[in-house]
Amino acid sequence: MNRRTMVKALGLGIPTLYLSKFTYGAENWGKVPFRPEWTSLESYQVPAWFKDAKFGLWAHWGPQCQPERGDWYARGMYQEGSDQYNFHVQKYGHPSKFGFKDVINEWTAENWDPESLMDLYKTTGAQYFMALANHHDNFDLYNSTHHAWNSTKLGPKKDIVQGWEKAAKRRGMRFGVSVHAAHAWTWYETAQRADKKGPLAGVPYDGKLKKEDGTGKWWNGYDPQGLYAQNHALSRNSEKDHTVHEQWHWDVNTGVNVPTESYCNNFRDRTIELIDNYNPDVVYFDDTALPLWPISNVGLEIAAHYYNQSQKLNKGKLQAVINGKILNEQQRKCMVWDIERGQSNRIEPEPWQTCTCIGAWHYDRRIYENGHYKSAKTVIHMLADVVSKNGNLLLSVPLRGDGSIDDKARKVVEGIADWMQVNAEAIIGTRPWHTFGEGPAQKEAPELHAQGFNEGKGKPFTQEDIRFTQKGKDVYAIVMGWPSERKISVASFANKPNSSKVNKVIMLGHKGKIVFSQNEAGLEITVPETAQINDIAIVFKLS
Repeated sequence: MNRRTMVKALGLGIPTLYLSKFTYGAENWGKVPFRPEWTSLESYQVPAWFKDAKFGLWAHWGPQCQPERGDWYARGMYQEGSDQYNFHVQKYGHPSKFGFKDVINEWTAENWDPESLMDLYKTTGAQYFMALANHHDNFDLYNSTHHAWNSTKLGPKKDIVQGWEKAAKRRGMRFGVSVHAAHAWTWYETAQRADKKGPLAGVPYDGKLKKEDGTGKWWNGYDPQGLYAQNHALSRNSEKDHTVHEQWHWDVNTGVNVPTESYCNNFRDRTIELIDNYNPDVVYFDDTALPLWPISNVGLEIAAHYYNQSQKLNKGKLQAVINGKILNEQQRKCMVWDIERGQSNRIEPEPWQTCTCIGAWHYDRRIYENGHYKSAKTVIHMLADVVSKNGNLLLSVPLRGDGSIDDKARKVVEGIADWMQVNAEAIIGTRPWHTFGEGPAQKEAPELHAQGFNEGKGKPFTQEDIRFTQKGKDVYAIVMGWPSERKISVASFANKPNSSKVNKVIMLGHKGKIVFSQNEAGLEITVPETAQINDIAIVFKLS
């Protein structure tokens, strides 16, 4: 490993192994607004469009949706005895003979129609759309000159990212890409295994195959190591399936096998090409802080390049957003913090985002068959809660392997659209009020750990819970359900010294007059009996 310069990573005490001397194109780090250093990225300001957007939709869709057996399929299919392994053996054959590279070959996305899907997504009021650019499976869904394993050459032989980009931008939606492939190095280590029992015990899976092994095969001329990246020793305790989570931070003290410099540089080049060719408004990284940090600074190089390019293309006004996870105080100044499947329990000082899915991240047919999607009601309640705390909600809607949306997922999207078409003004373009809300649900809100995953662990929202948003001098009180009593009391507007005086109350979607009074107990609002309102949540506009 050349240039193995050891320095201490900023604030982490972990050695950075590769300090690249990278210069991309004519880029000169000494003459640009942003340099590949945390201290330089601290001058980042979240653009107004993202603060206003509040709601985005995500197609977390790629070849791992083809089996329709859930998330992390390309790893789980190599875990002997697991559900996905057993499913794979039955459907496709043993992973020594039919690996994930062969699943990619089966994936044709024959029913994918990004234009009609974006028409549906647009009805929800979503302001931005996120497309999966690659996952931990290391398959690029765009025309990548640095990576032969991409969707224009293999599988569907289509530029998936370009299709999504054109459809979103035609409808005036901001466009984002999610990038997950930095972790393929360790994530695919299960592909180096072999069965420990049964008739094929000891026969290696296909994770160590080389280019010369492809003679006479459909993948002739392609190097499987370009996809699997497994020509290296295993990480410590790799045989234990959950070790990959403990080593996610690239902390060398955990025994993680450190990627080569060429691997890190290739990831950088692929990602910068994605940014330059598709001009995304958002880049979502499924990484702690930035990709491959702190063993390499290529993530910092990508971030600095992206911000500089955005500023250059937008006449000095930076419009780019990077999403990263598990950020320290300094890093939260450099990008937008993303919480996965979770929520904050306070108004965050900086804009943030929670990402979730109505089902599994990759399509799981069992969730559809068992009717286990999140309901439109659950999504709207989550959206109101997140927005009241200065956040955005990025919602993934599962697509089948063929690219189509199933009837139950469509119904959820249509349910969200029905509510948003009446109440979007209480969400889009708003800011937090001085308190995010009131009601019993917050009293049992679960603590946030690591990157999130506290979703659904607290008390469900009911009509006793209210969330507030603000736009100018108007405050929106979002009541999480139809009140059981005709009168509701909003305690946060109690008539006290220095409290806000309410002069007018409007119920969104209702044309009639709303009767109200303000006293020391709160703002009492009489709910009209004849209102034809979507009862997922009702919104009162307080002026």
